[in-house]
Amino acid sequence: MRVLMIGGTRFIGVYLTKILVNQGHEVVLFNRGNHPAPVPGIRQIHGDRTDPQQLKEKLAGESFDAIFDNNGRELGDTQPLAEIFQGRIQHFIYMSSAGVYLKSDQLPHVEGDAIDPKSRHKGKHDTETALAALGLPWTAIRPTYIYGPQNYNDLEAWFFDRIVRDKPIPIPGNGAHITQLGHCEDLAYAMAAVLGNQQVFGKVYNVSGDRFVTFDGLARACAVAAGKAPEDLKIIHYDPKKFDFGKRKAFPMRVQHFFASVNKAVQELHWQPKFDLISGLKDSFQNDYLPSGRGKSEIDFSTDEEILSGNRE
Repeated sequence: MRVLMIGGTRFIGVYLTKILVNQGHEVVLFNRGNHPAPVPGIRQIHGDRTDPQQLKEKLAGESFDAIFDNNGRELGDTQPLAEIFQGRIQHFIYMSSAGVYLKSDQLPHVEGDAIDPKSRHKGKHDTETALAALGLPWTAIRPTYIYGPQNYNDLEAWFFDRIVRDKPIPIPGNGAHITQLGHCEDLAYAMAAVLGNQQVFGKVYNVSGDRFVTFDGLARACAVAAGKAPEDLKIIHYDPKKFDFGKRKAFPMRVQHFFASVNKAVQELHWQPKFDLISGLKDSFQNDYLPSGRGKSEIDFSTDEEILSGNRE
């Protein structure tokens, strides 16, 4: 198939591009051109997706069988793109988020659960609804937390920063909140499994790791991945309501239970995560964190120090 990928040069798009090319698809990337292509010689169309007129000028004359929109956050990001190809695309695959789900006492989240109207990811659900209204053959992927090499969000690296320096790990609450991580390569393979499958049109799929972990358990898993003894970790629990961090992010994850069932993706996409949590974190530590030199870089731990000081008062 001839595939247009929005993005394609950072994190998930890098993995997905390589997978699709290896599977024999022709992939064209649309991005600002700020990063090199993940596959030598692949065609790139440079432009700003936030400018509808530019999208039309750059893409209206192009023809594709399928589109992967990996970085649209709000309806206004994706609707102009969808309208350009309305009626002339075989499949539109949208990167949504499990963050759209309303907080619930019944977990794990499953596809069809109530949507949180106040979620910062609500634009993702609005986009899913709009794709259906436009009559496009669409599929949406809803990951939980994504991790792995080239992750540009501070997630596993937040833990590694403290672990390699033998610093305390400040964790909000009692450390027993349950969460879920999915490796970027596993996510990319699930997305590739969706492509061109008419049985998945109009459906959403949760995609992540197939097990869950507590905050404390994640810290210990990161220690193992970094070659440290998990029992030597100094985990500090604190009440986040006692602090005013302003816009600073004291912890990289939402302080609540947050995990989703991937059974539907496993059964209908014939997909299975390759990485368990430890092997995935080792992949990230050895193939990204260490080569980046971040473990020897200067890191601002002032928020940690504020937490530790406040806990002593």
